Amino acid sequence: MTPHIARKRSTLAIATAVAAGALLAAGLTTGASAQPAAAPSGAPAALSISAKAGLMKDANADKAATAEKIGLGAKEKLVVRDVVKDADGTTHTRYERTYDGLPVLGGDLVVHTAKSGKVKRVTKATKASVKVASTDAKLGKSSVAKSAESTAAKAKTAKADAQSPRKVIWAAEGKPVLAYETVVTGTQKDGTPSRLHVITDAATGKKLFQHQAIENGTGNSQYSGKVEIGSKKGSAGFDLTDDTRGGHSTLNLANGQGEGKLFTDDDDTWGTGKPDDPQTAAVDAAYGAQVTWDYYKNVHGREGIKGDGKGATSRVHYGDSYVNAFWDDSCFCMTYGDGEGNKAPLTSIDVAAHEMSHGVTSATGNMEYSGESGGLNEATSDIFGSSVEFNAKSPEDIGDYLIGEEIDINGDGTPLRYMDKPSKDGQSLDNWSADAGNVDVHYSSGIANHFFYLLSEGSGAKEINGVKYDSPTADGSKVEGIGRDKAEKIWFKALTTEFTSTTDYKAAREGTLKAATDLYGADSAEAKGVAAAWAGVNVK
Repeated sequence: MTPHIARKRSTLAIATAVAAGALLAAGLTTGASAQPAAAPSGAPAALSISAKAGLMKDANADKAATAEKIGLGAKEKLVVRDVVKDADGTTHTRYERTYDGLPVLGGDLVVHTAKSGKVKRVTKATKASVKVASTDAKLGKSSVAKSAESTAAKAKTAKADAQSPRKVIWAAEGKPVLAYETVVTGTQKDGTPSRLHVITDAATGKKLFQHQAIENGTGNSQYSGKVEIGSKKGSAGFDLTDDTRGGHSTLNLANGQGEGKLFTDDDDTWGTGKPDDPQTAAVDAAYGAQVTWDYYKNVHGREGIKGDGKGATSRVHYGDSYVNAFWDDSCFCMTYGDGEGNKAPLTSIDVAAHEMSHGVTSATGNMEYSGESGGLNEATSDIFGSSVEFNAKSPEDIGDYLIGEEIDINGDGTPLRYMDKPSKDGQSLDNWSADAGNVDVHYSSGIANHFFYLLSEGSGAKEINGVKYDSPTADGSKVEGIGRDKAEKIWFKALTTEFTSTTDYKAAREGTLKAATDLYGADSAEAKGVAAAWAGVNVK
């Protein structure tokens, strides 16, 4: 289908693209129903920007008292990251932690407080007592930086440049120790920027952990459909900035890097629907961002990625023939390449939904992008990408549980990933095993993707929106789905109030059970459905 020209707030058509690999979630379409009028008492309350700011201010004012109330040591302090409030008045305040002024990696926690002010419970990323004998490091920063650059070189990072290491307390695994965190910048082998975090024991020099902060994916262009985009009157015509969605702006990198330049247009008519017009990719990116914004606001009451009403930034035309797209917290932005030969911009709604969901995860559960927590992080973007696709109700891209079905990344018409039976892609895991934490996060994500499908639709053969599925279970049991609408609300609540940086699959089971209990009751069909779906992927 040949897309039409895009105009502000009119019915238009655009060409979109999809990314695969680390990203690939979904774009838009039929499916998820609107937030019910009578939300459960445990559902997140829709907060105004001022109300959210007020909760954050109160939490900051009370953080010293809270630290004492929950039994932290004299050298430990809390740093407020986020506050979620339920309809019944319960608040869930997410904190980072410091020890003797040093950041505690893996020290994040969530304090759940009743409307009365009584602390109901605390969810911690580590159960260990945060304490070290000394905060004086035996190793110098220069040797640590060189070691981190060597680690980056092994990961085939070009132009590796280690930033000055900072002292931290490493508490994500085992007994807390004094360590250094070094961020190594450069370029990954596929052209994606690198921001590799390397954790080094400050006494022995042993590498304790590493993770890549740039969360990305690959793919080819596809999709076209009729959409609306938001722009505003500027000094030189019109700017591609959507003030109705937090001021989201779309920038042109002109096949380079750097900060980019805001798209402008004389007559508010954007793009031709063909990749040789730079504005076409901009329209796609802007549309994908607005649909994702609308999903989080209308379904979950969250206004913006951080819940603060501020829009992110989309940057298109990154690099030369760059076949990828990525989310970067440091610029609070999505960045899209133009694909092979600069003819297939990766600017689809699928990419936007997946990448913006990485931002939501970073602002909430912040599961480390490695091991089982990394699989959960990646699956969260697939889960909400698919949810966005269903919710958008696009007649051109019907909602489904197939990831990347529009891009034909395999060249034979098959999707990148399958949520009903992830192993159909040849690499993803259907079920949990003790080795899951050693599998690439894009494939260990299959466990949570499979769980979500089972929870939503149940096991066995069925057809949904013209797509045939046949979802098995690890033990051969039959699972009855509770519906996608409830499943996505359970996952969102768990993400925003229960998950932490170290959440693994066992903890994800506990978190989603708690979320289902808060939303629907301990003996509800929904809570029982969560337990059955996890058992169906061998998480018990």
